[in-house]
Amino acid sequence: MLQLIPVIITLAIVILGFVSPAQAATPRPSWVENQIYQYNHQFAAQLPQELATKMQKMTANPFAFYRGTAHIFYDDMQTLPTSAFVNSATSAIWLEGDMHIQNLGGMRDSQGNNVFDTTDFDEGYLGPYIWDLRRMAVSILLAAKENGISANDAQDVVRNFLDTYLNKMSDFKGTNDELSYRLESGNTNGIVNDLIQKAASKTRSSLLNQYTSVGNSGNRTFQTTSELKAISSSDYSNITAAMNDYIASIPSSKRYSNSYYNLKDIHQKLGSGTGNLGKYRYYLLIEGPTSANDDDRILEMKQEIDSAVAIASPGLLPSSFYDNNQGARVTIATKAMLSNTDPLVGYTKINNLFFLLHEKSPYQVDFDYPKLTSKTKFLDAMGYAGKVVAKNHAISDKDYNEAIVPSSVDKEVTDITSGNKSAFKNEIVNFALDYATQVEHDYGSFVNAYKQGVPLY
Repeated sequence: MLQLIPVIITLAIVILGFVSPAQAATPRPSWVENQIYQYNHQFAAQLPQELATKMQKMTANPFAFYRGTAHIFYDDMQTLPTSAFVNSATSAIWLEGDMHIQNLGGMRDSQGNNVFDTTDFDEGYLGPYIWDLRRMAVSILLAAKENGISANDAQDVVRNFLDTYLNKMSDFKGTNDELSYRLESGNTNGIVNDLIQKAASKTRSSLLNQYTSVGNSGNRTFQTTSELKAISSSDYSNITAAMNDYIASIPSSKRYSNSYYNLKDIHQKLGSGTGNLGKYRYYLLIEGPTSANDDDRILEMKQEIDSAVAIASPGLLPSSFYDNNQGARVTIATKAMLSNTDPLVGYTKINNLFFLLHEKSPYQVDFDYPKLTSKTKFLDAMGYAGKVVAKNHAISDKDYNEAIVPSSVDKEVTDITSGNKSAFKNEIVNFALDYATQVEHDYGSFVNAYKQGVPLY
């Protein structure tokens, strides 16, 4: 694969003894085309129409392109300068991996708390904590520009995101507060509070009515639509057979009776998300706690591959830690970074393909970033985002599994940035400014290739 060999600019930004290097953004059309083709071609034989949808979605704007190309970001992380604020203890922690605005949302946890939290861990892997912050900072700049927020105001939003991250890490240091910390209606306001309230107002019956119906026989099954399609009998049999391994992947303490997982119907889900388009995704209707139709559960079954983060940090998480199954990797990442995790999260394998399964929750609401139409709204929402990312990192350290992350991340991050917060923020803002410009160059190259009919998968 082609490697990026850009012009390096050494910025002599020496603040409190730290040097913040940056790298010039530059057009690289052939490299971008090759990156996109190589990453997506592996799925061309299985779901070419989904890849066509992915490419079309990514033409919308630079932020949509950024969402669909985490693999480019992490390829760049191999060659771009490292951070002055990473030490050995903070260079291999759990990352969400694809940290951007739309991977946050309102939800209900397994204890019935309506919260604002992270919603996706497909790219969960180990790496320097700074990568989650960099990726989020770039997403803020791209989304803010799309929403008409000025460049200076957008930088202030990034700094506020970083301030709340550092402040919350400092709060967690020396305590176990991160284990019970959550953002809910009582300690949020603005659009984030609206998200939580909206999640709280949703019902299971609404979700079931959206995707299923009860026929004359009295059995509930999926509706067939343009985005929800029946599958072949062989696929149905393969998924049914894989259920035993899925059930076995759930800890016995959280496992329900076998009847809970009885399959009632399976359909393939098309058109969901951006980055995952091209991978198999199924909805499974299962019996739930009783034989009544009104408490059925919908499982989402998603194909998982190697994390994009592993492009930049290969080998940091040995596959033996996750049962040599990428679905297990995502399961562990989810449990590491969320409190009161979905008891239905688990994994399985079909024909050498790996799958994550979790509940398609009736109570999840995705972040609607176009509503962030002013600096005040953006500052407020991204302040909460900083707290969420801090919580993700803090609870997934030795508090979760000391064999994977042996240190206290909240202590290490607080200590390494203490007294140098201004330099820390400047470093990430400078990176984000340069990289957002790079994304815009790459987006332009991609759109030109797309319009010219260049093969992209």
